[in-house]
Amino acid sequence: MADSDPERGKETGGLIEKEGGKAIFVSIDVSKAPDAERVVKTTLDTYGILDILVNNAGIYGQGDVVDTTEEEWQRILAVNLTGVFLCSKYAVAAMIETGGGAIVNVASEAGIVGIANQVAYNVSKSGVIALTKSTALDFASRNIRVNCVCPGRTLTPLVEKVIAEAEDPERMRCTLSEDRPLKRMGRPEEIAAGILFLVSDECTYTTGSTLVIDGGYTTP
Repeated sequence: MADSDPERGKETGGLIEKEGGKAIFVSIDVSKAPDAERVVKTTLDTYGILDILVNNAGIYGQGDVVDTTEEEWQRILAVNLTGVFLCSKYAVAAMIETGGGAIVNVASEAGIVGIANQVAYNVSKSGVIALTKSTALDFASRNIRVNCVCPGRTLTPLVEKVIAEAEDPERMRCTLSEDRPLKRMGRPEEIAAGILFLVSDECTYTTGSTLVIDGGYTTP
């Protein structure tokens, strides 16, 4: 596991180990090449092989092209897009050495349809989809599959916090749900299930694909 938040990372590692798994945590900034290289090296030093990479790090920001500062633009693109590029760069090199692997990049419904007032985020997630397709084509012959998932609004702790702090939490929950054809937000477990499918042996004929998990939001 790699994250910029050591406390949350170690907490997740503890949960994995409690269930009988093995976990290591590396504190990194995915937008920095030495950090991305270090997490891959740590994985190889610990396990001897890297089979799967999930690029899930991301940050969010609001603003249109006038309101968004150059600093905000650069930071969102650095984490959401450059981070995927850098982690993939070092992971792919390792996978080539050991005969292949699978990568899943986490994009967003915002990479498929326009969503107002979040231009940098939209562009970063569109870029992740394009990077997925390019990497899939470039390394299919090396037995490396690259796909992405595009989650819709998901009931993460951050969204739960927004709901809890609203003047009318129940109304806020409804507002955040009613624009979906399924009339609800997604659960983190549902996004994880899509990722697990894409890296599984049941999905070995799939590469360069985009799995949309958004409650039907991008369907119309």
